[in-house]
Amino acid sequence: MSLVIIYPHRDVSDWIAALRKHAPALKVEVWPDIVEPDQVEFALCWNQPPGSLQQFPNLKCISSLGAGINHLLNDLTRPREVPLVRLVDDNLKQSMAEYVMAGVLEHFRHLKAYRRQQREHLWEELKVSHISELGVGIMGCGEIGGYVADKLTDFGFSVQGWSRTRQERDKFQVYAGHDELGVFLGQTDVLVCLLPLTPETENILNLDTFRQLPENAYLINAARGAHLVDADLLSALDRGLLSGALLDVFREEPLPQQHPFWKHDKIAVTPHIASPTNPDSAAEQIVANYHQVISDAPLRNIVDVECGY
Repeated sequence: MSLVIIYPHRDVSDWIAALRKHAPALKVEVWPDIVEPDQVEFALCWNQPPGSLQQFPNLKCISSLGAGINHLLNDLTRPREVPLVRLVDDNLKQSMAEYVMAGVLEHFRHLKAYRRQQREHLWEELKVSHISELGVGIMGCGEIGGYVADKLTDFGFSVQGWSRTRQERDKFQVYAGHDELGVFLGQTDVLVCLLPLTPETENILNLDTFRQLPENAYLINAARGAHLVDADLLSALDRGLLSGALLDVFREEPLPQQHPFWKHDKIAVTPHIASPTNPDSAAEQIVANYHQVISDAPLRNIVDVECGY
């Protein structure tokens, strides 16, 4: 039995080293240079090319190399009978919390405005409300979103969440479903999207959503590019519905050079770095699932394909 890594255009030596720390005898194949495809029973994938999984007749598990699994769900050539698993890693949660906290604080403390004032040699204090008066709304309260919301709450922000289904959280209130979305948005000064991408959540960051936010609301999208209607964000910014946006994910990545997001003075762009997967921290659970496959035991963090997460 062997494990294959399918991660195009990337040196995966760090992944191989991390996996072998936990399983020294592990046999690893690296796509596209496959020697024994019939021995591959476990595939570790990120942005796998269409058809690349079909060459393994004995495949028993497909694992994402990150928390996201849309690259697997959207692969029409993926063998449907093979279960999918995703990564649930404390490092992923912590790095996402750091990114969101940085974005919220930059907005809250007017740091971008102060940098602009510096360029203009302008010495002017900008008013800041008490931290508890800034409403931060987290769309998506799963493993990562819930962790981020807890950290923001602990820091002192007024946090509320929104998810598809009802949830009970100790530190913050969670609104659920379409009927409660408007109430959630109405008290959200900083809207943070950490939703899984499903047919129901695609394009959810649109003009109708932005209209329901308070005046001068701010957007942070660190989920998936297809959650956002690009033209609607530009319109909302230019019409004053939003004061700014921090975007880490895009419909096309890398973001095309001609895209208007690059030069818009109210948009901050980062290259999908909010929560990168750390091989050293993620390898243990990958190897654990590999051994589950060997022993024909239940897999960890299995994906509900119907729900999309």
